[in-house]
Amino acid sequence: MEALLCRRLGDPTVSISSESPISISTSHPIPSLDSPTAVRVRIRATSLNYANYLQVLGKYQEKPPLPFIPGSDYSGIVESVGNGVSRFKVGDRVCSFAALGSFAEMIVAEEKDLYLVPDGCDLVAAGALPVAFGTSHVALVHRAKLGPGQVLLVLGAAGGVGLSAVQIGKVCGSIVIAIARGAEKVRFLESLGVDHVVDLGKGSIIESVKGFLKARKLKGVDVLYDPVGGKLTKDSMKLLNWGANILVIGFASGEIPVIPANIALVKNWTVHGLYWGSYRVYRPKVLEDSLKELLSWLARGLISINISHSYSLSEANLAFAAIKERKVIGKVMITFDEHDRPRSKL
Repeated sequence: MEALLCRRLGDPTVSISSESPISISTSHPIPSLDSPTAVRVRIRATSLNYANYLQVLGKYQEKPPLPFIPGSDYSGIVESVGNGVSRFKVGDRVCSFAALGSFAEMIVAEEKDLYLVPDGCDLVAAGALPVAFGTSHVALVHRAKLGPGQVLLVLGAAGGVGLSAVQIGKVCGSIVIAIARGAEKVRFLESLGVDHVVDLGKGSIIESVKGFLKARKLKGVDVLYDPVGGKLTKDSMKLLNWGANILVIGFASGEIPVIPANIALVKNWTVHGLYWGSYRVYRPKVLEDSLKELLSWLARGLISINISHSYSLSEANLAFAAIKERKVIGKVMITFDEHDRPRSKL
């Protein structure tokens, strides 16, 4: 099968060659069903997240041994199942996520880790759902318990997790303030019904948000969703209400912010670190319930997934470049041709 291999750490945006950190293997071994409850999935689409980019650079918190196949969330068609599988059959449309391995034509997962994609849901969109929307759903609904009328401030709002947070905020009935850079991103966020959008290229975030809050007779921000870090976090803390929740999602700016404990004490802030992938180990039921609800929302049209860029596996360096250069509004996908070759139960 075809697979993308990371053979050495480095910049994955350079042209794929013998000198680049990533390469295409056209004869990689097909993964075997290694347990009675294993399911092999022929991948239709896999999402490229900022974490995947950092992992190939060697800057992510988890550093797998080389060589490895990058990739996390994916969707596809069940190709074969183990003898103990009861929930899925050959031909079912499924989605899931893995620590590694989705940048390939096929992947094997345990039955308990797969989710049936509801009828009416686009399969490529389902492949973009788990990590970005899962992160925001667990953060906002499970951790911050975001409710109607609360003010949600989303940093990096045009990216994959940012757009998911914006949409989940609207589903929860909150007042959503989005921070992004550039007129195109601002227009797109406004089209989603965001209550207030701040263009980082035009003036002060503090003045703009304070003006909006005053006009709406609101005291401040109740929940800060922060996948960016750096100066933007520092500025945003000046807008937080008493008793606010701060959700630490990531550091796309490259700078880890300092949250002053003395101010957190006086203002009764709650700081939540949110490493979504660890829920599979420590709180798997939370993760399961979250993804099931998100798939239901997707099927009902309550949320939508904007595919900003789509590439083939051989164009993976271009996909990484889109992430690196911040060209993305929503998600970057690697897609494979559709296959209608289901195989029998083993």
